[in-house]
Amino acid sequence: MTLPIRPAVLHSPDYPFSPVNAPVKLDQNESFADFPHELKAIALQRMHDLPWHRYTDLNAEALSAAIAAHDGWAASGTVVTTGSNVLIALLIQLCALGGRVVTVKPNFALYALDAKLLGASLTEVPLRTDMSLDMDAVIASLGGTAGEGPHGVIYIPRPHAPTGSLCALDELERLAQACPGWLLVVDEAYHQFAPDDARELALRHAHVVLLRTFSKAWGLAGVRLGYALASDAVARQLRKLVPPFGVSLMQSVCAQVALEHPAYVQERVILTLRERERLATALQAHPTWRALPSHANFLLIRTPDAAAAHAALLTQGVLVRRQDSLPGLQGCIRVTVGTVDENSAFLRAAGLGV
Repeated sequence: MTLPIRPAVLHSPDYPFSPVNAPVKLDQNESFADFPHELKAIALQRMHDLPWHRYTDLNAEALSAAIAAHDGWAASGTVVTTGSNVLIALLIQLCALGGRVVTVKPNFALYALDAKLLGASLTEVPLRTDMSLDMDAVIASLGGTAGEGPHGVIYIPRPHAPTGSLCALDELERLAQACPGWLLVVDEAYHQFAPDDARELALRHAHVVLLRTFSKAWGLAGVRLGYALASDAVARQLRKLVPPFGVSLMQSVCAQVALEHPAYVQERVILTLRERERLATALQAHPTWRALPSHANFLLIRTPDAAAAHAALLTQGVLVRRQDSLPGLQGCIRVTVGTVDENSAFLRAAGLGV
């Protein structure tokens, strides 16, 4: 039997992840700690007291307002979905069906996967050998002028995953000025771990959209929530693609409780930055491994053999992520910054006594 499935879907690979169990899990860039127990209790009590037989807000209005107040943005320009990864596909639907998606490589897999699944033309601009973004090459890849098409969506992660590098804001400004006919999406999944963010850029340019998530610094990866900060004009059109009543009661309550008690996030960020520096400093003593500078909650480490490094760590109960299948990342593994004890376990497994 021939199934009526589009060829783009049939020929697309699965998302590149295979779960592995290990005592020390440092492979998915999650928060090193769970949502605080006392905040879980508040969220559970609040959910208990709310009606479950009623639909939630049509467009998560109450949660959007709480996010906007926290992030210093207009609620009318805040669009919430079940994960920022959902927004990656929705923004292609918004601007690039029959058009183009431009991003860099290596990169987060979903930019390319969603572009191919949705039939957009994909351009991936290689990073420089030092893993920095080549903005001249990105701008050149757009081609033509603002009045010529087809246009579409540009995805720039800041900080970049999986390298942890940080594109300078003045370089992003240059790109924003060079692409008035495009939607420029700055993925800020790891922005809490960086020294600055791109909100001022997005305020100056209506075609710039920021993506953020509750899965990293907020410690709510299991809740599945992300959002876009956009101009009112873009947000109004984007909401048409978001399923109505799409954010559940549990998701909304958990995020609102977190937003009411944000101090725990800053405490964790401070510890993550301190531990990131400890890991990077300790790895300088490794005879063959080299960690790249990072502005996120992980380190990319170049080794002589990623498969061997991954296997050796796993035999000692430490799980990291291989990245050597990505362009330019031969020999690379990625390690999430975990708890103090988890990081020490990683260093011991790497042959660096602590």
